[in-house]
Amino acid sequence: MFERLPNIPDLEPGWVWLAGAGPGDPGLLTLLTLHALNQADSVVYDALVGQDILKLARPNAELLYAGKRGGKPSPKQHDISHRLIGLAREGKRVLRLKGGDPFVFGRGGEEALALVEAGIDFRIVPGVSAGIGGLAYAGIPLTHRDTNSAVTFVTGHNASGVVPDSVDWRAVAKGSDALVVYMPLKHIARISEMLVAAGREASEPAALVSKATMPDQQIVVSTLADIAADAAAAGLEPPAMFVVGQVVRLRAGLDWLGALSGTRLTPDPMGNRRLDDSA
Repeated sequence: MFERLPNIPDLEPGWVWLAGAGPGDPGLLTLLTLHALNQADSVVYDALVGQDILKLARPNAELLYAGKRGGKPSPKQHDISHRLIGLAREGKRVLRLKGGDPFVFGRGGEEALALVEAGIDFRIVPGVSAGIGGLAYAGIPLTHRDTNSAVTFVTGHNASGVVPDSVDWRAVAKGSDALVVYMPLKHIARISEMLVAAGREASEPAALVSKATMPDQQIVVSTLADIAADAAAAGLEPPAMFVVGQVVRLRAGLDWLGALSGTRLTPDPMGNRRLDDSA
């Protein structure tokens, strides 16, 4: 397949490719990432990379888990970076595979800087971020000329697992009509309360997308005031994306995945609260 694409580079011995695996659906892999999976000697992957994607690695590739999950024992970032450096110095072709995009809340920048300091050659391979691809699978467009012309992306927790105090949440609340929060589930009640306190309407449409693009994707559509309770009632699990804004109302007509499975929503122009599962 790649012989027809002369601009696709090879993963060379001693190099590290920091690549994004997308939000979960293997069909959202980029050609470069798939090419790297076919060539890598060592694949160092994180917790959000599924087995269906790992099966695309060449048969004799070394698969090394280096995932981080909140509240669970996880490798230190320093150790992960040194592992990449060590593998490259052994002359291996190394693929560091991350969920979503490595430069969007994925610590790819930290690992790249460690490689620079160690003198290791590397390439960045962007991936489909969950905040874009995941919401598309939920039938929620990031922008629409009738609802918003700007989007704000923010993380729901910092390296310590708490709501980041370095974020000016009042500015975030007022910054754009649509907000997308990564990794929000543990702190969804507090985040919602802070946004309302900062001036967002309690009745504003909001949605949580759990396990986006995967067969067990689940979506809760509610309001900013009620999203935490509704998510708890639905038993949502991470990973999840949180989106706030009038653009959420468009899901009722753009639920293309639900249409494929025969469970498409009835359009609800009033944006009333609802719980629904999509697969």
